[in-house]
Amino acid sequence: MLQRALVASSVVALLVLPDLRAAAPEWPGWRGPARDAFSPDTGLAGEWPAGGPPLAWKASGMGAGFSSLAIVDGRIYTMGDRDGAQQLMAFDAKDGALLWKTRVGPVWSDEYGGPRGTPSVDSGLVIALGTEGDLVAAEAATGKERWRRNLASDFGGQMMSMWKWSESPLVDGDHVIVTPGARGAALVALDKATGKEVWRAAIPDLGPRGKDGAAYSSIVVSNAAGVRQYVQLMGRGLVGVRASDGKFLWGYNRIANDVANIPTPLVRANWVFASTGYQAGAALVELQKQGDGIAAHEVYFLDAKTLQNHHGGMVLVANHVYAGHGHRKGFPICVELTTGKVAWGGDIRNAGSGSAAVVYADGHLYFRYENGVMMLIQATPDGYRENGSFTIPGVVKPSWSHPVVLDGRLYLREQDMLYVYDVRKPA
Repeated sequence: MLQRALVASSVVALLVLPDLRAAAPEWPGWRGPARDAFSPDTGLAGEWPAGGPPLAWKASGMGAGFSSLAIVDGRIYTMGDRDGAQQLMAFDAKDGALLWKTRVGPVWSDEYGGPRGTPSVDSGLVIALGTEGDLVAAEAATGKERWRRNLASDFGGQMMSMWKWSESPLVDGDHVIVTPGARGAALVALDKATGKEVWRAAIPDLGPRGKDGAAYSSIVVSNAAGVRQYVQLMGRGLVGVRASDGKFLWGYNRIANDVANIPTPLVRANWVFASTGYQAGAALVELQKQGDGIAAHEVYFLDAKTLQNHHGGMVLVANHVYAGHGHRKGFPICVELTTGKVAWGGDIRNAGSGSAAVVYADGHLYFRYENGVMMLIQATPDGYRENGSFTIPGVVKPSWSHPVVLDGRLYLREQDMLYVYDVRKPA
């Protein structure tokens, strides 16, 4: 009875909440304007010709790594290992010419090394986090360093496992929020202009699943239960902390695995939807005001056979979640958010293989697979329909960087290369 009432209350909120994403003209960081992999683009091609959409231009010099892109004011920002260091870089969005580079930290010389996080651009600043926990703020126009902190040495931070920091920093108003992963400084808020500490969030014991420390996800903003809060997936599971002062509000342990918790959570109204790989599963929790705090009620839990998103992320379109299902398999799947019912998929093997990074734009899903196959799939709960595919050139390492769709262009970072495709409807 309680569960039905909670779902009903959020359905009402879902219907009345305005969708502000369409007004966002740029891609300021990880997964776009609202960190939900939802592109504001319209007028895009509904299907691709054989061989894929036309290549608009390509450029080299991105360095080694898996970072995605931020695109603001005619510049493309990313990170890569090049010239003996882990670099934050800006490129001209017209042709990919390098404008500047700024050292973040040391290279990560590993088979799957290089930075993973995506820079965040706001108010003339670019904020980036390197794999060793080096957090750097630079001027967007020049690359001049304004301040830096280190999540390990300054806050006692730690990762849940060996793959180092992968987070994309969140900029929210005057603050930068990141995840050191320490028990007494799980999340911290810093002054955007100076890097000085504003608050740190202490997290209690969430339960037995997972491992202590930060995970490989990135923070999202929620206003659930009438409280502005930061939601993050950590080594021990989901947490929510109050945006104003970092007060711990709620936690949910069941979704954690003890190897690597990766996908960025989805937030909508009073809901948080999360999934992890390594045979964990997926869950929807409902956040409700309870006294001076917030309680997280499990609406449903899906076992790993039904839905587990290893990495590559998920996108919420209307009332359905679309993702790649399976541990390093990326089987396309569509799940109804409010019920957990699988509308289609979970066992579909297309030309792609390995985990799939997904973004939504103009009625379609852009699935980028680990083997370099790019798929255009209709975003509809009525059934699985492919509308085109092509293979990204020069794929040697896993093709993991998340795609960006903006202003009629599909941007695909492939290690040192950047490929930009024209995905507009033909004239």
